[in-house]
Order: sequence, then structure tokens, then C-alpha cells
Amino acid sequence: METRELTVVAGSFVTFQLLFSVVSPRLSYIITPGYGRLPLNKHTEWNSRLVSTVHALIVGLFCLYILWFDDVVNADPVWGDPSLVKLNVAITCGYLLYDLVLLATNWSTMGDSFFVCHHLAALYAYGYVLTRGVLPYFANFRLISELSTPFVNQRWFFESLKYPRSHRLVVINGVAMAVVFFLVRTAVMPSYWSSVFATFGTDAFYRLGLGAQVAWISSCIALDILNTIWMYKIARGCYKVITGRGGARKGKEVTEKEPEKDGKHVNNHTD
Repeated sequence: METRELTVVAGSFVTFQLLFSVVSPRLSYIITPGYGRLPLNKHTEWNSRLVSTVHALIVGLFCLYILWFDDVVNADPVWGDPSLVKLNVAITCGYLLYDLVLLATNWSTMGDSFFVCHHLAALYAYGYVLTRGVLPYFANFRLISELSTPFVNQRWFFESLKYPRSHRLVVINGVAMAVVFFLVRTAVMPSYWSSVFATFGTDAFYRLGLGAQVAWISSCIALDILNTIWMYKIARGCYKVITGRGGARKGKEVTEKEPEKDGKHVNNHTD
């Protein structure tokens, strides 16, 4: 890994940590008074999700730029010039490392085995991109999935602030979340795997070596299994909201307090 990528990974880790511990708490108090009324054990996940949204917007928009304008990568998806992709991947690796540390230090309230598997699989695959500069197109394509994250986090913000599930903003966000999640994580699977299969048997594929091939294919399978599980949960929740079967907290005020289950924070980090 070159010095530039190591610097970006480290800088990303530190930046997201500062956003979590310094910027988010102060900004959230300004944006909504409801933040101050939340239980202290929910502040951690709130700040985590705000940071997650910032990361998703930076990386997701950068991905679209590369997909639309980086002709070298698009022309040679396995060995094209990875400069811009490596920069974007380094930002994501810094974020993933920050998030793994956060999950480990707050496991009782935020711990989620699905997310740990997701992060480790992504780091495993992205390590080859950073160290060998291979598979830039496919790494970039994978990061487009981050565009669904802001909607997922916004749903959690609404829920934490006790917005009724029948509220217009909640319904709009829920539908948008399901649609965007489907488009960037599920609907793209056939196109993505078609591009993967097209490389099989080519010189570019054999030049990767067994290690990179296994890292690439195995991580993609694992990530798509997780995305399918999450898509099912989101679709089911969206259906319940639209049909009014989601047990909406009708009659409750937006700022009303609700007891924690068994005195513990209810983890929503899986979505």
C-alpha cells in the first residue's frame, strides 16, 4: 500500500472519530431539540448514524463520478488505473475501521454480527484494491450501495424521535429507502455478476492469482447474501407501513418518551 492510501485511511479514521465524538453531538443539539431528550445510551447510535450518513454521501457521490467519468477504469475493470478508486476505497476502509472499533466498544447496545461480517468481508476485498490496485471497477461498483444508507439512518432518526409510523415524512422516507436500497443493492446484482462472469477465463482474470480471485468472489457472495436479507427486512417493514399493519404509534406525540425494552437500548443497526 502506498503512503497516500495509508494517509487517507488514517485520516479517514481520525476524521470520522472526530465527527462522532465532537461534531455530531453539537450539531444534533442545534438541528433538533429531540436529541437532548433522548436517553444517553441512544446518543451513541445517533452520532454513529449521522457519521454513517456523511460517509455514505461522500463515498456514494464519488462512486457515481468515477462510474460516469473514469473511462480508463470502465474500459479495463480488472486492471484499469485505480487512482481515484483507491482514494475512495481508502476513505471507506478508514470508516470501516472506525465503525468496527465503535461496535466493539459499545457491543451491548450496538453490537451486530451481520455488520461485523459485512465490514470484515469488505476490508478483506478492499485490501487487494489498496495493495495491488486490482479490480477498481468492481470495487467502485460495490460502493454505490452506500447511497441507500442515508435513508436507512433517517428512518432510525424518525423512530428515535417518536414520529408515528403513519407520519407523512416517515412514510415517504420508508418508501424511498426501500426503492433506493433495491436499486443500488439488489437490482444491480444481475448486471454486476454478469460483468464478473465475463472476466472468467480471460488473461486479466488469471493474472489476479488465486488469493485475489477468492477474496473478490467470496466477499461478493457474502455481501450479496447480507444485502438480500436486509432487502427482505426493509421490504417487509415498508409493506407494513404502507398497509397500516406496522403497529404505528398512533396518538403518541413526536416527543413522547417510550420505555426501553428490559432497560436496554433496542438495536436497529442491522438495517
